[in-house]
Amino acid sequence: MIRLKILAVAYACNPSKGSESGVGWGWVNAIAANHDITVITADYNATEIDKHEKELQDPALNRPRFLYVKNRPWHYRPCAIWLQIEDSFAKPLMNIAYQDWLRCAFEKARQEIATSHYDLIHLVTYVGWRFPGTFYKLGIPFVWGPIGGMKNTPWRLFPILGFKGTLYYGARNVINSAQLRTLQGPRRALRAAGAGVIAATSEIQAELWNRFGTKSRVISEVGPPQLEAENPRPRDRNDPFKICWSGQHLPGKALHLLLRAAARLPKDLRFSLEILGDGPYCRDWRSLAIRLKIDEHCHWHGWLSRDQSLAVMRESHVFVITSIKDLTSTVAVEAISLGLPVITLDHCGFADLVTEDCGIRISPRSTKQIVSELVKAVCTLYWDESMRTRLAQGAIRRSCAYSWRVKMEALTELYRATVASSGLMNAEVPRPESSLSKSSGTVKSTVV
Repeated sequence: MIRLKILAVAYACNPSKGSESGVGWGWVNAIAANHDITVITADYNATEIDKHEKELQDPALNRPRFLYVKNRPWHYRPCAIWLQIEDSFAKPLMNIAYQDWLRCAFEKARQEIATSHYDLIHLVTYVGWRFPGTFYKLGIPFVWGPIGGMKNTPWRLFPILGFKGTLYYGARNVINSAQLRTLQGPRRALRAAGAGVIAATSEIQAELWNRFGTKSRVISEVGPPQLEAENPRPRDRNDPFKICWSGQHLPGKALHLLLRAAARLPKDLRFSLEILGDGPYCRDWRSLAIRLKIDEHCHWHGWLSRDQSLAVMRESHVFVITSIKDLTSTVAVEAISLGLPVITLDHCGFADLVTEDCGIRISPRSTKQIVSELVKAVCTLYWDESMRTRLAQGAIRRSCAYSWRVKMEALTELYRATVASSGLMNAEVPRPESSLSKSSGTVKSTVV
């Protein structure tokens, strides 16, 4: 296999953090296994990256090389004031700060390309579609993705979000719809990328086609942990049925749906809710659990280290996802990797991830309907251990399709197609597994 020389841009890229930072870190390190990669990232990541690199036990591993863009005072960094802005209606300030950082990163990339040869440049994070920068102007092939954030929250689900959630996601829907019609930067970047467009989910792939007529390859933004389960954890009938949930405590994560479902479980169904994460709605949801008289079943773990979180998940029997707005989420892929059957709403990236062989999908139509079907799904897996075990085994098998090895095989194929289509590499363009028919507008995708 030909090793390419990649210049990557990953504003969020950190070995000790999750969410976007974990996405960036996972991708650049997976790319390094097959290619030579230099990564342009924000300098607030430098301390954790340098510490991680010094602790590596295998110096023979091919590692990314990092270039740091100095964060100016108005650039985002994970400090108290920015974290408050991130969870408020002032979040557009982050977009302004990120656009300025992209301009600084462009200058860093331009200087690097002036002194070194690169086969292509790849914008990895942020995964949001709004701001691709102008890296496609650097004179080398451009790859963009995984791309997310294009889908609006369905209006029918707004009663689930509460007052504050309705205001926030309603405003986001209006702004997102307007930007999809008017922003020119993404259109220029998509045209320049050509074959090098990566959609995070099949929903985003369809949106890219319907909105912009852009073909894309679906490669999920998240991958599984390094230590997958070989066999699902057996359940002792004398143990409570451990139901795990994980995420930020925000309206869009909708933990209250699971709490309401738990309150309706039969009295003879012994269970515990293992709740990971924290956030602005934690107090409200704790109060709801008390009002529903299920607080004695709830174990509020808060934010734990990644290893501690995985330990809680390993001891659980089922994983539940109630997110109203998301892509795929790292914890969802971690759950199937650890052999947990998943009960999820049938949308976002979860519709790609969870099949009938590894979980139960619930159509998201209304609060009452979702709660009712959550109760039914939990009861089914509680009383039918053979089914739970079969789905757990299927989850472990399903995680293989989301492995970093499989993702990077797909990415290398896309890299070669992008470089070949630019005329800068003498290589046959491989036939992609995802294709779209412009005449019919139909979408076929293979998610990895």
